[in-house]
Order: sequence, then C-alpha cells, then structure tokens
Amino acid sequence: MFWRAPARRFPVLAIRDFRLLLADRLLAPAAYGFSLVGVSFAVLNATGSSADLSYVLAAQIAPSLVFALIGGVAADRFPPQRVIVAANLTLAAGEGAFGVLALTGRPPLWAMLGLEAVTGTGIALFYPASQALLPRLVPDGLLQEASAISRLAMNTGQMAGAAAGGLLVAAAGPGWALVLCGIGMTGTVPLLLSIRGARGAAGGGAGGGAGPALVSELREGWAEFRSHTWLWTIVAQFCVVMMSWYGAFQVLGPVVARAHLGGPPAWGAITAADSFGLVTGGLLSLRVTPRRPMLFVVLTGGAVAVSPLSLAAVLPLAAICVASFGLGVLIEMMMVQWTVALATNIPPAKLARVSSYDALGSVMAMPAGALIAGPLAAAIGVSGAQYAAAAAIIAVSAFALIPRDVRTIRNDSAAKGEGPEPRLAAANDLANPRPAPIISR
Repeated sequence: MFWRAPARRFPVLAIRDFRLLLADRLLAPAAYGFSLVGVSFAVLNATGSSADLSYVLAAQIAPSLVFALIGGVAADRFPPQRVIVAANLTLAAGEGAFGVLALTGRPPLWAMLGLEAVTGTGIALFYPASQALLPRLVPDGLLQEASAISRLAMNTGQMAGAAAGGLLVAAAGPGWALVLCGIGMTGTVPLLLSIRGARGAAGGGAGGGAGPALVSELREGWAEFRSHTWLWTIVAQFCVVMMSWYGAFQVLGPVVARAHLGGPPAWGAITAADSFGLVTGGLLSLRVTPRRPMLFVVLTGGAVAVSPLSLAAVLPLAAICVASFGLGVLIEMMMVQWTVALATNIPPAKLARVSSYDALGSVMAMPAGALIAGPLAAAIGVSGAQYAAAAAIIAVSAFALIPRDVRTIRNDSAAKGEGPEPRLAAANDLANPRPAPIISR
C-alpha cells in the first residue's frame, strides 16, 4: 500500500481508522473552502450591503450558542464520527440550498439568513465531536503527530478549496461554489461511516435513554472546564479575539477586497495564503514543540491583530497575503498545542463536553462582532472599525497573561527523547489490536 513507506516515518499512518479520518479531513475542508468565498460574494451580489453580509454571517455563528453544547453531549454519548456525519450533512443542506437559490436568482435576505443558520448548526455540531474523535483513534504517544498531520490535511484541503473557490466565483458566480461545497460535504459520509471504532468508550449511554440527564452531563462538563484556570482564561481571551477578528476580517475583509484589491480573486488569494500558512504551521508542528505552550497560545492570540491591521492600512495585496501566511503559521502551531493540551489534561469521557464549552466561549461573541462590524464601519469607516478591532485584540491578550498558570505551564515532552520504536509499537497496537488483558484488583 502507498501509505506503508510514509508510515515508517510517521507511525500514526499505520492506523487504518486514522487514515480514513485523514481522507475526511482533506475532503470536507476543501468543500468548505468554496463556501468561504461563495457566501460573502453571494450576499454582496444579492444586496450590495456590508450590513446585510454582517447579518448573514452572524446567522451562521449564532447556532453555536445552543448546538455546540448539545453536540458536546452527543459526542460523549455516541460515536463521534456519527455526530460528524450529521454535522456534515447539515452543512451540505444549508450551503447547497443557498447555492441553488443564488443560481436561480437573487435570494431574499430572510432565505440567506435561514440557510446560513442551518450551516452554522452543522459547524456547531462538528467541533466538539472532532476534538473527541482523534484521541480515541490514536495512542497518547502519537497524539501530537496525529493532530499535526490531520490538521495539515484540513488546511491543505481548505487552501485548495478557497483558491479554487475564488476563481470559480469570479468566472461563474458564487452559486456554483456553494453547490460544490454541498456536494463535497456529502461525499465525506462513506469515509466517516467506515471508521470501525474508537478506544475510550463514550461516557453516557448510547441508547434507551441511559446515562445522566442532559443538564447533569452539561454540569459535569462545566465543572471540569472551570477547574482549569489556564483553560477558561484562554477561552475568555479568544471570546474577544474571535469577536473582533470576525467582524474586522470576515465581514469587512471582502468589502476591502471588493473596493481596493480586485474582488473575489483577491479575497480567494488572501484566504489561500492563510491556509498555506496553516499548512506550513502543521509541518513545523511535526518538529517544533513550544516549551510553554499556553504562553504561546496567548501570544498567538495577540498576533491575530495583524489581520485587521493589514486590511485597515489597505496594504498591497501581496503584503496582506504575506501577513495572512505568517499568522496562519502561528495559528496552526497554536491549534496543535491546544488540541494536545485538551486531550492530555481532560478525561476522555468529558473531552467533547469540555470542547463544547471551549467552542461556545470562543465563538459566543462572534455574532456580536458580525452585527457590530457593518454599522460601525458605516459610522467611523471600514479602516476605523478594523483599527478598533486590532486594539481590542491586543488589550485582551495582555490581560490573559496575568494568571500564573498561563505563563508557567511547561511542555517537557520534547526533552524526554522518545524514540521512534515505542511510537511505532503504539501504532502497531492499534493497527493490529490484541485482546485487552484482564486486570484483577
């Protein structure tokens, strides 16, 4: 098989279920990359209003306020891959229907709001299930390698999808990009259903109403979440960071691209540069482990200010792409460290629920950012709104450095000198499982 040679260098590739997950994490983000360009320009083509675009993008994020928590409970009760199937099909329905409407005429604002809310429901269900699935497919010793490689596949797919989406929107219109997003998401279902199983069974009952009630499960997840100072501090930081970034970049970025940089191809190039940075960051994560990972996460959050600053100054397209690339490198390295930190510090039976609070806290203010961006830009100008967003990002990141845990938690795994032999043995144990020993007390 073609994967055997790479598996000698990266033992996690010897695990069948991980390879299936890897294929899904290449196809789904590639499909979603078409949506990143298609939605913004479908709205701008239909209404010409940056305020309407802010409302539509807020509608995409708003379901996370409810469905992220439900998705976390579901992924701790049921096989996470099946929750991801439901999420991908929901996203396919929302974007596919939006694409059909865009192809057949000018969709009304209410329809765009409703369909992006459907898409947002799928996105909200996806994140906690995705965080819970990977640690169940690979041994702990391969977790950073698995996280880096899987995110590398995701970002490569998104980079290709965003670049192709920008060209397709320019040539044929945003409707086709959204339809292709829906088709690609549907194509992930057979891959996910082929994943046979996962170690670490879910904590709740899978059927017949077994397991604690929904509210009790959410309370357990909340208790675990708030018991880690570094966790809730960084989530609170990213609540403000993501709110500011979403309004300044995701809502107002296409407006700047349309007015000053060349329209959809330019926005596709910026998005692709960011994705290329994410790919590069994934490659670096295979080799580089920050010694103080939580400090690295907080400082990377502060660096997000570069994104709105480059647009506010209306730098040349090449300079904005370079800034997006550099930020993408940092963001990806940060996300690998964050994924590993959650998986190694949170009990497996609670990981999806804790991840749902992570998702909720990180995105709960994003609808506000989307709603504020359009009116604020109308009041003080697009550049003024983007400078304000950058200032908020820097300020909240400085406050996040106050807790001692954030500054002192160390990652000493790189100093342990773990060689490839035990890592390969761990991969072989999962690739060729043996019966578990009976342990007596």
